[in-house]
Amino acid sequence: MENSWIQLNDLPDEILLIIFKKLPATEVLYSLASVSIRFNRIAYDSVFTNHLTFLMAASDGFVYPLPNPVLDRFYLHILPEIHHSVQWLELESQSMQRILLATSYPNLYGISLYNIEAKTFISLFTGETSVMRTLRNQISALVIDISTNETQRFTRDDNEILFTHIFTMFTNLQYLNFSPSSFGHQRLSFRTQPPTIISTNLLKLHVSLNDFNDCLYLLDGSFNQLHTLYVNISFIVSTNVSVNNKKKLPTLKCFSLQCDMSGNVYDELILPLLRRMMNLEKLDLCLSVSGRKSFVDGNDLKINIINHMPRLYKFIFNIRSSSCFYNEVNLPSNKFIQETFRDFKDKEIIYYVDYFPKRRESRCHIYSYPYRLKDYYDITNNFSGGIFKCVRKVSLFDERPFEHQFFLRISQSFPLVEYLTVVNEKRQIDKRFRKTKNEVQNLLIIQYPYLKYLNLLDTCIDYHEQFLCDTKMCLPFDVNVYMNYKIVRKMTRNFRRNSTRSNCAKMGYVYLSREAKCCGSLNEFFCPKLQFPEHIQDYFPHAQIK
Repeated sequence: MENSWIQLNDLPDEILLIIFKKLPATEVLYSLASVSIRFNRIAYDSVFTNHLTFLMAASDGFVYPLPNPVLDRFYLHILPEIHHSVQWLELESQSMQRILLATSYPNLYGISLYNIEAKTFISLFTGETSVMRTLRNQISALVIDISTNETQRFTRDDNEILFTHIFTMFTNLQYLNFSPSSFGHQRLSFRTQPPTIISTNLLKLHVSLNDFNDCLYLLDGSFNQLHTLYVNISFIVSTNVSVNNKKKLPTLKCFSLQCDMSGNVYDELILPLLRRMMNLEKLDLCLSVSGRKSFVDGNDLKINIINHMPRLYKFIFNIRSSSCFYNEVNLPSNKFIQETFRDFKDKEIIYYVDYFPKRRESRCHIYSYPYRLKDYYDITNNFSGGIFKCVRKVSLFDERPFEHQFFLRISQSFPLVEYLTVVNEKRQIDKRFRKTKNEVQNLLIIQYPYLKYLNLLDTCIDYHEQFLCDTKMCLPFDVNVYMNYKIVRKMTRNFRRNSTRSNCAKMGYVYLSREAKCCGSLNEFFCPKLQFPEHIQDYFPHAQIK
């Protein structure tokens, strides 16, 4: 900047604020604090001091502490200067205690704790000398993101104990986001003992639960002022456990339920729960429904849900329903499904129906657009397209072949996809008509630039070729690929084919499946060790092969 015509210091405060707002608040404070009186005034503005994040988030989903020199500067100099302005802190396990002990925070009302290990968490919320006890009366908002470290996983009892201790510690808590790992045994569960928590202050709760009964336990009156509840449930099944599922919930205004394994209990369990929420204003449902004679469509939503909620004004849904009662003759058409949404004037609804003769199963997928989830599963040839920038995980399934143009459409619709699974045993049709080299060269080469994991284990040879042949696909570097060994060996001509060499050279990890052979009457399986040809590593020069 010394040799430029315009110095940073020449810019007015308004312009500097616009520039600095594009940066993390901790970076602004670390770089500008104590540089000059003017920069001090800007850096100590409430925009940069109210909400501080002391962690780094990586693309793998894990969080890490800030470098020690940065933490030292905050601990010794910056935090004591701005402690009265801090209202929210985002912390991770390693540096958490140090930041909290750096100074007092008289106006702090919210804390986010990430990557917290079991031992640290227990001492933090149960210890008599815990630093949290000094904040117990002023914290009204808390976010908990538990560690997914394999050696530090919580048990179900740990989760239940910690969930209880949070309310014992923070008596004025109004907002809680308690998010254990998405792994089933990491979720909050009250299976061993129903919760004994009572809080008349909690207004908003986000929580990951093990099963549907856990949700009913939370709605049995323990949180009688709760107006917003977001629940992600691992599975919903009918059980013999007696839980109150009849008491009205007049205070609940916003409810979100997400469950990918909700099965055949939609009418038995889910609808009765929703009908208890007669004052609901916002509803968000993400469900997979099976075992019904009819699909969940617009008429079903109106009759069974909307008509029971006179105050409902915002309804977001993503519902997959499957049925074995439909066949190719009586399967409802897309036009019929469209007609069931004729009263949904202010919403864009996406819908499509599929029938799978081999499975003797019919499916209907309906959702309100724009799509907001990070995953989109079981996409078929009937996929209607669109742009889904939030989606990172995609799976494709059909009993009809996926052609080249379909994969092109998927790449355009999901530009940021990182995980892709293909399930299709049906041979492609279009390739049979592409005989000449010119026709092959005219194919538009498809790219998935952010792809990290590609699973082709449940596909035939055409889809292995679709992704490995450089005239059809350009894979990114360092991608992890799961394939069938016999198919790959045949398709690459014993790992010597030139047109598949460039994509294979980009792979960082290659898993080649082997067929299991039944061994005797014990119904056990013996998998003989694969004997790879010596030159296979030359074909995957940068990959770990397993």
